[in-house]
Amino acid sequence: MLWVLFVLVAWGVAVVSCARLCLVSARAGLLSHMSGPSGETAPDDGTGRELTLYETAFLAGGPHRVVELTLVAMHLRRRLLLAHTGWATVVDPEGRDEMERTVIRAIGPRGQSPIPPVRKAAAAAESVRALADRLVAAGLALPVGVGGEVAAAVRAVRGAALLVAATGALTALMPGQEHGPGGAVMSLLVRFGLPFALTVGCLVIARMEIHPYDSWASPAGWRLLAAHAAPVSGAGGEVLAAFAVDGVRAVDDPALRAALGGPVR
Repeated sequence: MLWVLFVLVAWGVAVVSCARLCLVSARAGLLSHMSGPSGETAPDDGTGRELTLYETAFLAGGPHRVVELTLVAMHLRRRLLLAHTGWATVVDPEGRDEMERTVIRAIGPRGQSPIPPVRKAAAAAESVRALADRLVAAGLALPVGVGGEVAAAVRAVRGAALLVAATGALTALMPGQEHGPGGAVMSLLVRFGLPFALTVGCLVIARMEIHPYDSWASPAGWRLLAAHAAPVSGAGGEVLAAFAVDGVRAVDDPALRAALGGPVR
């Protein structure tokens, strides 16, 4: 009767993993209906406001995308030099906004620093945290860690689906199983097919409703990203708008891609 244990294990992992995914997904999905600091309900149709360039970068790629966007903007406007060797050199020490001043402080008083520590320090700065808090309060971004929880829950459901399939196959191959029509094998398919269908169904729904799983944006945030392009003017405006959404992939300059640690085309 070892198959009974296998069935219990299959149902247990399927139910627990799917329940976890549902709870985490509900938490993430309900954020789009949160109220902002003014008491007004955040829009859920993606047409209630315009996104700034920094907000677009945060929703699309998180704190590191905001910092990289600032570096690229300063580089294109000749206020910062990003070398292909991965170093940032300050040309104009007067930042035009708080994000630029944050990057300049992260580079340090010597005016030159490798880009990875600058990215890390600036991403943890108060200006970036304030940006994140405003987006979370508006219902457009997920609190820190929620995207990781969703991704981990999806991986758990995938593992559960594989485990159910494996236990079902092992049980079918055990000695003493009947292989005739309507026999034990058909019964086993029913017993293991239901938890397998449960896990696969959860994965399909998650793919439709909450993908990408490690997102920084809430459902309302993604609708706003899709509905509005951040208004950009000045040098490199189109490049900055594309970079805010797609990151290093939007950069054609091989030297700039190398400076930011992106793959060389």
